[in-house]
Amino acid sequence: MRIFFSYNLRHLFARRITNLLTIMGIGLVVFIFVGVLMLAHGVKHTLVNTGSKENVLVLRKGAISEIGSGLYREQAALLRTFPDIALQGDHPLFSPEIVVLINLEKKGTGTAANVTLRGGGTESFRVRPQVKIVKGRMWRAGSNEVVTGKEIARRFKNAGLGQTLKFGRQTWKVVGILESSGSGFESETWGDADRFMDTFGRTYFSSAIFRLRDPSLFSTLQSRIDQDPRLQISVTPEAAYYESRSGGLVNFIRTLGLILTGLFSAGASLGAMITMYGAVANRTTEIGTLRAMGFTRGRMFSLFVFESALIGFIGSVLGIALASLLQFTSLSTINFATMSELAYGFVLTYSIAMWGVLFGVSMAILGGLLPAVRAMRTNVAHALKFRGA
Repeated sequence: MRIFFSYNLRHLFARRITNLLTIMGIGLVVFIFVGVLMLAHGVKHTLVNTGSKENVLVLRKGAISEIGSGLYREQAALLRTFPDIALQGDHPLFSPEIVVLINLEKKGTGTAANVTLRGGGTESFRVRPQVKIVKGRMWRAGSNEVVTGKEIARRFKNAGLGQTLKFGRQTWKVVGILESSGSGFESETWGDADRFMDTFGRTYFSSAIFRLRDPSLFSTLQSRIDQDPRLQISVTPEAAYYESRSGGLVNFIRTLGLILTGLFSAGASLGAMITMYGAVANRTTEIGTLRAMGFTRGRMFSLFVFESALIGFIGSVLGIALASLLQFTSLSTINFATMSELAYGFVLTYSIAMWGVLFGVSMAILGGLLPAVRAMRTNVAHALKFRGA
C-alpha cells in the first residue's frame, strides 16, 4: 500500500493540470451531492427539533395538521383535568391554541408568503421551555400585541421589534422576538389566543399541547381518550407529529437533488476516465518495465484503480470543504404540510461527510476501471519495444 501511495502521488504531481481539472470536476459533483443531503437534513432537523418527546399534541379525530383541526373549549377543559398531565406548581402544563395562516410581505422582494400564526398564552412557553423571548417582552393578554420568530423578523417586512403588522383587518404591534434553538417555531408569529379567535371569528381552538408526567404513560392516556365518547380527538407525541410533517419536503429535496447529482456524476466519471486513459497512454513504457520486473496483471490493475480512488478522495475532500461553508447560510421555502413559510439551514454531519467521500471515490473508481483494464492488458514486449523506439 505504501508503494502504491508514493507511486500514485508522484504521478498526480507529474500531470498536475489534467489531474487538477478532474479533481475539481469530482469536487463540484460532491459539493452538490453533499449540499443536497445537508439541505434535506437541515429541513428535518428544523422540524423534528420543533417537537419534544415529552409533549403530546391533541387534534380533532381524523385531522392530519393543526391548520385543519378543531378542539372545542369543553374538550380542552376536560383534558386539562387529566391526572397524566405534568404540573408546574399548581398549573397544568397544558396549552390550548389556535393556529391559522396569515399573509405577510417579504423584505426586498415585495412578494407575499403564508406565515403560521399561533395563539396561546403563558402556558405556550411553559410547555415549550426551549422557546424563549430574546428581545422585547411577552404580549399582554387581550391586546393587539404579538411576538415574532427570529426568522420572521429577519425575512418579513414590518415584523421586527417595535414595528406594526397588518392582518385580520387589524394592526398588531410586535413587542418581542422569540428563538427556539433553530426549530420551526422561529418561523411563526405568536399572540393571545382569545384575541386571535375574536379576530378570525373562531369559537374553538385548533389544537392543544401538554406535557406528560412520564412519557411511558402515553399508551394509557390514549386508551382513556379512545374510551371517552366526549373526546372525539387523537393524540400524537409532538416529536412524531413534526417528524411526519418533514417527510414530504425532505423527500422532494432529496429526489430533485439526487437526479441533478446523477446527471453531473456521469460527466465527472467520464472526466476521470479520460484522465486515466491519458495516464495509461503516457506510461506505456513504464507499465512494460513494471510488468517485466514481476508486477502481475492484478497488481497493475490495482495500481491504476488506486490512483483513480486517490483522485476521487482528494476531489471529495475539496467538495465537502466547500459544502461546509453552506452552514453559514439559510433558506426558506413552503412547508408542503402546512403551506406556510419555513426557514432552515444546511446541516453537515459526519454521516453526510462519509457519504460524500464514498460517492466521490466511487465516481472516480468507476471512471478508472476501463483504463486500469487497459493497463493490465498491456503487452510487455510491445511496451518495451515502444521504449526502444
